[in-house]
Amino acid sequence: MNKKDEKLNTISELDSESKEGQGSQETKPESLDEVKRALAAKTDEAQTLQDKYLRLAAEFENYKKLAQRDQREYSRFANESILKELLPIVDNLERALRCSKDDQGRDGFIQGVELTLKQFLEALAKFGVRQIASVGETFDPGRHQAVARVESTTAPDNTVAEEHQKGYLLHERILRPAMVTVTGTPAAVTPDAAESSQGSDEAPIDAAN
Repeated sequence: MNKKDEKLNTISELDSESKEGQGSQETKPESLDEVKRALAAKTDEAQTLQDKYLRLAAEFENYKKLAQRDQREYSRFANESILKELLPIVDNLERALRCSKDDQGRDGFIQGVELTLKQFLEALAKFGVRQIASVGETFDPGRHQAVARVESTTAPDNTVAEEHQKGYLLHERILRPAMVTVTGTPAAVTPDAAESSQGSDEAPIDAAN
């Protein structure tokens, strides 16, 4: 191929590239319109999402206010059911006091108090409160609180001998432990200690001194 042919090929290539460039320039306005339409669609979509977000935020704020109000109401009236159960007990106590002032006197008052106590325990039982068994039971540190210890030759060691204050359970949880006296085995007296106590000539020490 001579130089003349090479020049002709180069000119034809430049001419074709120029035509392609003109064709691409003619399609640019269409592409720009598409971009504008897509941008407008995205703008509308973003505005819709923004409106939806604002509505959800307002609804959540209203829900939070309602939940806080319900919580305050619940805190104020949470004990309503148990208080209703206690009101008849108050009525019975008032009746017992009236009976003590009437002809029935002391016996009527005692009977009224006993009935009221029974009703009170029944009301507590409705809410899962029950008394802890103590006297005669083996001492349980989880349920009993030992306030005294007494020696016993008849009862086993660590047995509840006396109940000073009743304990209560709330379902399976300790509401209050029982205050009790626990038995213990008498301390064995050794022969040396017995001889020492019998043969001692020392005068007893006066407690006042």
